[in-house]
Amino acid sequence: MKPDIQRELIPRDDTLRLLGTLNTMKAKFSDSAQTWQLLDESDHVPAEPSFTELFQHTTGAQDLSRDVLRLTADFAASPHSTNRAGRATLAHLATASTMSAHAASHFAETAEAALGLPRSSSPTDQHYLKNRMVIDHATARAYLRRTSESLRDAAKELHGHLDFHRFFPAPSHRESPVPPPPRPSGRHR
Repeated sequence: MKPDIQRELIPRDDTLRLLGTLNTMKAKFSDSAQTWQLLDESDHVPAEPSFTELFQHTTGAQDLSRDVLRLTADFAASPHSTNRAGRATLAHLATASTMSAHAASHFAETAEAALGLPRSSSPTDQHYLKNRMVIDHATARAYLRRTSESLRDAAKELHGHLDFHRFFPAPSHRESPVPPPPRPSGRHR
């Protein structure tokens, strides 16, 4: 195998580990986007939305975002990020990092609006705050979905890279390089 092609390959084990991490994270973001709800069963904002519950959406999104940021930083610092597949994967991870950070801030704004509802004096103010909550929460969930999609796209890139490995199988034991010559013994005469 040519040395320049060899440099383009992310080791198979590293690729498989990263794929496992991406698939786990993708599922967490997708599940959170589906389960973190604001509206009740009749698709209305509850009369007294729970700040605590809404703020838990914020902290959950912040934790998920932190995980994506760490993964992105670790991958960017690795030598794998410099080849074609690595650069494409890193671009998807960077998008996921941005999307996840936006989700957390919109969940925080939803919780903040929930605190303002009891203090609002007019029906117009209440209507405005409820609409703002719905928009912010829906936007946050959309960012979670977009993060999941970016993680999926990074995984697709790596799956394609694994397919590339088929054309360059790892050397078998018979094909492995010749071992180095034995080292001289420590005895001197």
